[in-house]
Amino acid sequence: MSGEAYTNGNGVNGLAPLHSISSVTISNEMFEKLYLNPANKVKGELRRTFANPTPLPLLGFLIASTPLAAALMGWRGAGGGGAATIGTFYFFGGMLQIIGSILEWIIGNTFIYIVFGSFGAFWLAFAATLTPMYNAEAAFTAGATTAAEKAKGVASFQSSLAFFLLFMGLVVFMYLICSLRTNFVFFCIFLFLDIALFVLAGAYWKAAEGDVQAFHRLEITSGAFVFVFCVFGWYLLFAQLLETVDFPLDLPVGDLSGRILTSRAKKPDIESKHHTE
Repeated sequence: MSGEAYTNGNGVNGLAPLHSISSVTISNEMFEKLYLNPANKVKGELRRTFANPTPLPLLGFLIASTPLAAALMGWRGAGGGGAATIGTFYFFGGMLQIIGSILEWIIGNTFIYIVFGSFGAFWLAFAATLTPMYNAEAAFTAGATTAAEKAKGVASFQSSLAFFLLFMGLVVFMYLICSLRTNFVFFCIFLFLDIALFVLAGAYWKAAEGDVQAFHRLEITSGAFVFVFCVFGWYLLFAQLLETVDFPLDLPVGDLSGRILTSRAKKPDIESKHHTE
């Protein structure tokens, strides 16, 4: 696009400077792809003022989750339930998602602000549980004088930790339903994440029962589901990054925004029905 011809003060012909576009209208499909949030109207111009924060916390979530998947599956001797990557849990999984959540709140994206905020807290809590300084397991083994008493305390710790994963899975199930208003890739992330949480909770309960073989099988299975949702997550992140630089490659994410009518869309039909009656 070229500017209009003009003559400067010295009588030299040139091109007028280009004017930037003050506003850009994007489709619901593109909005949900970029923000992972159903398109909504908010007061002010904050979305045009600030950069899109969504890829940053998504990146943090993936950097925390993908090595954990490898550890749970025992790839190349990895293990320890993710203890070797506590730092990524704190700073990528926790800090980046909390920052992203605050930024999403500022620009009015309620759903994804809640998602990133809750997962930021999840990673911080999970990291603290694994951090030796906090010694969470000691609360269950303190005062144990025999191996049997210590084993009973460890089993109680594992069983208690499983409930944390169970109820986090319940929260993710709610996100799964809500994601039907966004896109298919995001829905798949929640689907496999939810399965991974429930399976990992079962693994800890089996460990508490002393069934080591079942624990390892379920741990590997949960790691596989974590890896699957990470694949979808990396794809989604790549699709967002391509859009941010206006790259001539549009990766589809499977728009679901028009599949389920919103409550606002249904109200006019209800009102018109009352009028006809």
